[in-house]
Amino acid sequence: MSSGHVLDTPADNLTEQVEGDRKRQELPAVPDMDPSEDTGFTVKIQAPATEPTDFQVSPLAMVQEIKQVLMDREETCRRTCFSLQLNGVTLDNFTHLRSIPDLQEGSILRVVEEPYTVREVRIHLRHIRELLKSLDLTDGYNGVEGSSPSFLSCVTEECLEGDGLKQMSCSPPDHILPGSKDHLLVPLLPHTNFGKSSESLKVLTMSSWNPPPGNRKMHGDLLYLNVVTTEDRHFSITASTRGFYVNQSTTYSFNPKPATPSVLSHALLDLLGHISPVFKKNFSALLKRRGSTHPFERIATPFQLFSWTAPALDHTMDCLRAEDVSSFSLGYEEHVPALARDWNEELQTTRELPRKTVTDRLMRDRAVFKANSDFVSTATRGAMAVVDGNVMPINPSEEPRQQMFIWSNIFFSLGFDVRDKYRDLGGEAAAHAAPVLDLNGVRAYWAVDQEGLFLIGTVVIDYRGYRVTAQTILPGILERDQEQSVVYGSIDFGKTVVSDDRYLELLDKPSKKLRVQRHLVLNKDDTAVELCSSVEHKGIVGNDGRRYILDLLFTFPPDLNFLPVEGEDLNPVRQQLGFPKLHPHRLVCLRQELIDAFVEQRYQIFMETVSKSTEHDKAIGTSAIKSDPITTPQLPSTTVTLQDQDAEHHSLKNVPVNNIQQGSSIKRVFSSLGDTFDIHFNPNVFCAGVGFPKESTEDIQKQKQQLKDAAVFLISNQIPAFRIALCELITRCAKHLFKTYLLAVEPSALSASVSHFLNCFLSAFADAAVIQQNDKFASRRRSRRRRSRASMDGTVTAWSILTPTDLWRAIKAEAQEYYHYSLPCGSVEEAVDKCRLQRITLLREIAIKTGIQILLREYHFDSEHKTVFTEEDILNIFPVVKHISPRSSDALYLLHCGQSRVQQGCLQEGCELISQALGLFTNVYGALHQDVCICLRLLGRIHYILGDYAEALSHQQRAVLISERVLGIEHPNTIQEYKHLGLYCFAGGQSVTALRLLYRARYLMLLVCGEDHPEMALLDSKIGLVLHSMMACDLSLKFLENALALTSKYQGPSSLKLAQSHHLLAKVHESKGDFRAALTHEKERYGIYRKQVGEAHEKTQESSEYLKHLTHQAVILQKTMNWIYKTGSDTNIPPFNVSTQLNLVTGIVLIPLSNRDLEKLRTDAQKTSRLTRNNVQPVEDLQGLFEEHDTSQAITQQD
Repeated sequence: MSSGHVLDTPADNLTEQVEGDRKRQELPAVPDMDPSEDTGFTVKIQAPATEPTDFQVSPLAMVQEIKQVLMDREETCRRTCFSLQLNGVTLDNFTHLRSIPDLQEGSILRVVEEPYTVREVRIHLRHIRELLKSLDLTDGYNGVEGSSPSFLSCVTEECLEGDGLKQMSCSPPDHILPGSKDHLLVPLLPHTNFGKSSESLKVLTMSSWNPPPGNRKMHGDLLYLNVVTTEDRHFSITASTRGFYVNQSTTYSFNPKPATPSVLSHALLDLLGHISPVFKKNFSALLKRRGSTHPFERIATPFQLFSWTAPALDHTMDCLRAEDVSSFSLGYEEHVPALARDWNEELQTTRELPRKTVTDRLMRDRAVFKANSDFVSTATRGAMAVVDGNVMPINPSEEPRQQMFIWSNIFFSLGFDVRDKYRDLGGEAAAHAAPVLDLNGVRAYWAVDQEGLFLIGTVVIDYRGYRVTAQTILPGILERDQEQSVVYGSIDFGKTVVSDDRYLELLDKPSKKLRVQRHLVLNKDDTAVELCSSVEHKGIVGNDGRRYILDLLFTFPPDLNFLPVEGEDLNPVRQQLGFPKLHPHRLVCLRQELIDAFVEQRYQIFMETVSKSTEHDKAIGTSAIKSDPITTPQLPSTTVTLQDQDAEHHSLKNVPVNNIQQGSSIKRVFSSLGDTFDIHFNPNVFCAGVGFPKESTEDIQKQKQQLKDAAVFLISNQIPAFRIALCELITRCAKHLFKTYLLAVEPSALSASVSHFLNCFLSAFADAAVIQQNDKFASRRRSRRRRSRASMDGTVTAWSILTPTDLWRAIKAEAQEYYHYSLPCGSVEEAVDKCRLQRITLLREIAIKTGIQILLREYHFDSEHKTVFTEEDILNIFPVVKHISPRSSDALYLLHCGQSRVQQGCLQEGCELISQALGLFTNVYGALHQDVCICLRLLGRIHYILGDYAEALSHQQRAVLISERVLGIEHPNTIQEYKHLGLYCFAGGQSVTALRLLYRARYLMLLVCGEDHPEMALLDSKIGLVLHSMMACDLSLKFLENALALTSKYQGPSSLKLAQSHHLLAKVHESKGDFRAALTHEKERYGIYRKQVGEAHEKTQESSEYLKHLTHQAVILQKTMNWIYKTGSDTNIPPFNVSTQLNLVTGIVLIPLSNRDLEKLRTDAQKTSRLTRNNVQPVEDLQGLFEEHDTSQAITQQD
């Protein structure tokens, strides 16, 4: 729980400054938007042989999007090859509705069937596959087609028909109870056989008679298909321009004439229903079940999510999957150059789109996001193909580690030190770290979005031990030497430096945003060259005339705590703590969050200095702004610039200025300074080989001292605020070792080697001989000569000599070398016993970090004579992908403002802003995106505060589904969403559903972090309260007592949260008639309040009155209980107001509103929600902006 002064937060300052700066904003989100441009309206859709139906559309939607929605609807999902006509005129698929002149409210759009082409037939077949597999989670487990699993409906499905206590016992499974030693994996994926019962078709494949001969093409034949129905009847089907019909061909006889009776269907599904009654029946049932699921469970995610565990899956025949592999252009790049998209041109063109109005920027953001997500998907496939050996290198004569690749107009390179490029920076360690640092730089410059400055698309993929960097190809870069191409920066680590006036102009805004100081460096001829970036940044003018900036790995200043520099004085604080420490590479830099925190601290010091100076000047009758802040004694090592800057310098809006005592004179000072306070860093001051002019000596010394101060701030202010996460530390070290381990494994031994590594990591017993039995069995089929050669090759079986002792010794050494931390455990047993870690949690973390997918089953880690993992337990290795995630700037602005207004208590205005942000986010990303999830969570919370529990449930349900699909079913954010949904269900009277959701959240928390976690105390308090409301007092006490123990451990014996936990236990014990225990807990609560807030505080008085009440009522209530025992009546006293206590545990105190105000707010919220729905087709981070303690019209409890 955070501070209780909700109305005095940084968010308020943000809003106030936003209001003042709105006229100067480069992207004014609200003022230039015409409401009529985004107001939804209703049209009528008329399909063949059906009545017109109403259809809500947005003016910003395209015709193609309407077609996609029609293909998803049950009544129109059979068709894919059709057009939409308005008044007899065919509409272009890529036209926005607002551009169609005659389209208005009530217009009728007719669905007109169109002739097929080969392309349209393939699209039709793919759509049929999606329909047939719409309830099958196989694609989600295999990580294809943007599919990912979601289990919210499985968790709540038993409660859909009603919500009575008889439908479900209050008792959870034993493994969810507090103190349970069972850590199960199988419950992670409930109902894994969901959707397998309704098989509609056995086989649908391409025929071997394809392609049609010339004479049949003249009759309109496009493709031939083979079908095996559920009744085991075989058919050969012709796909023609007019539709589909059964022909007379067999497996060995080609007869393309129509079979008798002849039936032609424009949709293949109609033909299948005609020839197979079972298909017609089962497919209708499938559509009904599909219609009962939420659309968010079916639509594709923009970025593929990979599951780290999956059940045993049946491998079925799939014509489209087989065709994708056979027609995949791997190895045939020279034959299909026209099929590849020009990714660089596509990415740069979208960034060049107009951005003057909100509508322009909305279209631009949508195009940028779509192009980027497509590029990430293609780059991931290409990187996997490169590692798998399916792409020909462009330099095949080089050794494998130095080879480079081009596929689908994407350039691929491996993360190795080629030609000793990183020899002086750490060799292979630096070469492995450089791609991610470069990606971070690209992400930072991308966020600034400087017009005229272009970045190459970049994706970093870790796969099978290799780090692959995928980049778009800069036009002309392959046709000339880099030395001739670079017009800005250096190609020899700062010895030769060039600059360009146009680049200096383009980099001016990014340098200010990223706090990079404009400075001079020396060229090799001792001439001064001006830069506003690292010397390693390279500016290249492509053949397309665009100015690109690349090699951005030194975007952020170095971290001197891990960068020893000779001849530099050491700060006593750093020296005392043993810094600087030697890191495996010298590419160490400060994170952007650390820089922001450092600047915020310096800003507060600056404001305090100005405050003191103003008071002093006021006392002697002089002006408040005569002293130069640069020379103030309190800031001897910080460069503060008070220059005229534009509105782009508003990155300090989040600084809590209200924390500083402000009189009228201080407000005058601040208003005069505006947001001109700033700190810049010179990224080149500690770069070896970079020289500076003599006239810059003083400034360079200041910059060096500033970086030293930032390093001290990191180890003295930031790091002490964090707890060492041993599980994260151990699994990161194991990941580093796994990368090297996999490089020595041949492809045929991947499953055996991975299972052996996991056995060494998580088990005390790892017998490589047992694992290799299958390989030995297979090798008997080979020749003796082949077998003997393989057994003598030490590199092939080098992985098998690894032992658990060796691995954990290496993990300890890696932790010491890389993180400079001495692990307190030298084996997995010590990690479990001494450090209280869970093997199942370690397994999850290492699987996610390395891309391993394991079989869903229970693993018995304690076995001392049998290996835990076998080859069959390793299902797959997926890539771990790092990429850019473009954001919608206008929607983010609205979200910030809306959340700020909600915190200030302006519920109506905040709800409108967040609803508008939701509409913009959905138009840009589609439905499945984390930002959409955040908006839905906020709106759900607002409706909950207003008492509109149905709306709160609707919004939060969608938030849970999105989080499961986008982040993962057990992601920490998903767990939070489950907890919110459980709270809203309980408030809406659905106690059983709420309990199931909270149990699910607890199981996921046990899996992810174990029971020993401070968040578990809050969750157990909620579960205990819900159980108490259902009269399950004994079970309630188990959870509340566990919450009490955890609260005492993590919050301390004097915490106000501990007092609240004691009070909850007192209430439950009172309900049971155990007054002695109730008095004991309430006395503890009273003692804490009296000590912390004093005798006169209302909470202390409340506790005192409750103690008197318990004491006074004890005798009377005991008589009542005696009567209950004698008569055999219920021994539980009706529960107290559980909803109020749940709100207190969650951190909410509702502010009472009049009925008139409440109804007005609820009506306004519903209105904005409906407007948003009209705009929404069935469709690194703002996390923490509005968590449990940040609530609308609510005050959090202060501890």
